[in-house]
Amino acid sequence: MLAQMMDRPLLISTLIAHAAKWHGDREIVTKTVEGPIHRYTWAECEVRAKKFAQALQKLGIKHGDRIGTLAWNTYRHVEAYYGVAGYGAVTHTINPRLFPEQLEYVVNHADDQYLAIDLTFVDLVRDLLPKAPNVKGVIIFTDAEHMPEDLSGIRNPICYEDLIAAEDGDYEWPNFDDNSAAALCYTSGTTGNPKGAIYGHKSTIIHTLCEIAPDCMNLSARDVVLPVVPMFHVNAWGTPYATAAVGSKLVLPGRDLDGKSIYELLTAEKVTFTCAVPTIWMMLLAHMKENGGQLPDLERVTIGGSACPRAMMETFQNDYGVQVLHAWGMTEMSPLGTLNTPKAKHDDLSEVEKVDLQQSAGRPLYGVDMKIVDEEGNELPRDGKAAGELMVTGPWIISDYFNIPEKAPAHAEEGWFGTGDVCAIDEDGYIWITDRLKDVIKSGGEWISSIDLENIAVGHPQVAEAAAIGMPHPKWDERPLLVVVRTGDGQDLSKQDMLDYLEGKIAKWWTPDDVVFVEELPHTATGKLSKLQLRERFKDYVLPTAAA
Repeated sequence: MLAQMMDRPLLISTLIAHAAKWHGDREIVTKTVEGPIHRYTWAECEVRAKKFAQALQKLGIKHGDRIGTLAWNTYRHVEAYYGVAGYGAVTHTINPRLFPEQLEYVVNHADDQYLAIDLTFVDLVRDLLPKAPNVKGVIIFTDAEHMPEDLSGIRNPICYEDLIAAEDGDYEWPNFDDNSAAALCYTSGTTGNPKGAIYGHKSTIIHTLCEIAPDCMNLSARDVVLPVVPMFHVNAWGTPYATAAVGSKLVLPGRDLDGKSIYELLTAEKVTFTCAVPTIWMMLLAHMKENGGQLPDLERVTIGGSACPRAMMETFQNDYGVQVLHAWGMTEMSPLGTLNTPKAKHDDLSEVEKVDLQQSAGRPLYGVDMKIVDEEGNELPRDGKAAGELMVTGPWIISDYFNIPEKAPAHAEEGWFGTGDVCAIDEDGYIWITDRLKDVIKSGGEWISSIDLENIAVGHPQVAEAAAIGMPHPKWDERPLLVVVRTGDGQDLSKQDMLDYLEGKIAKWWTPDDVVFVEELPHTATGKLSKLQLRERFKDYVLPTAAA
């Protein structure tokens, strides 16, 4: 017996249609690449997205074709999100921070038919196009007044505003199978070429509905949302979809992601919710420390991408009254997997104990199931102590990488995705990430968490950033080396100062065998610490204990 319910496909176009119809007067505000602040509404956004869909049809784009975007968080990029997917094509968001050879790879691997780009990336694309012969043209996200004078080397350049001005917007979003591809995101390529995760309409809608829930980001029509995480990085964690679903005011920062620029938007637009990786918030907090200021309207900040240092969490909450939501996910997971919100049983915890709990990466959202396994694949207990590789499964988690038939995700044949993260899961479902499998420091048969060492180290007021890597040792296999970036006022911080600070905060045998100071640490295209580059940089370094 089947249910007698209307059979309506779960398509991304339904999100923008809902926002335009029922929240049509709610603002979308952009700090544009050209400079000025741009304001319009969700209703105007849908009309322009429909015009872009009409233009794609005239350009000969077919259902399933990929349109690459190289763009910041702007209203035109939002229009492309909905215009491309709503039409039935696939939005391929490209991370401009990838290395040139990786950019060449992803554009050709995705077989992008057109590139839609911000003015910032004209020169980058000029260098890329000779190596991307299948790209038919470049749509530049600007108006005729701001089109570059020098378009040499730009294949078939098209002014975006002129392109959509030729359309009337009288367009009905088409219906099609909601298992169709909608968006394509590539990993940051920390080992080898980036790998593509292709998201569907239905999987994106389900992800969106879970994202707005109270135990996740808790978004509503009353919120003012500033996604600082780029739209070229896992779809800005789904916020362009979530804000449309609930009719939030959407504030977009463009290309200026420094502390001063973000602070000005947070305060001027009365932002209530924002999200980004820790490096962004380091810049914001440093700006506020130096220049003063408060965040009277900001209620919640979601921090993910890498572990949130306890000191950062306490500063947001104790100094500015902003709740920190610690999140974890992956490109292969669309990306959300967990978010740290307390259960009712935790209301009676002390303030210190509550922050202790917040150090967890959170608990699974509905739609994501998890387990941890040992090296033989045996499931381990959820007791908060046993640590193993984290495995996930769910309707917005990939089953295969895009167009790489020989590179199936680990454990995919069993219906699980092997994340490569080592963690413990406690009885309440909170995951405690120890490390990446490839980054854990193996000393004398025991594991030392590089993440824990780093988080404790950055608690020192004179430490801006820290990384721990395992270095070869003749007796213990590996021992930790701590690499530290001092703050501007911490130039007199010494190795002994650092070791004294760690004493009593970690197990004695975790104590780094050496501490070295550097001007900066390497990061991946998504802003994470690049342990791969760091290990390469220190490959000839010999620990004092190893030399002895």
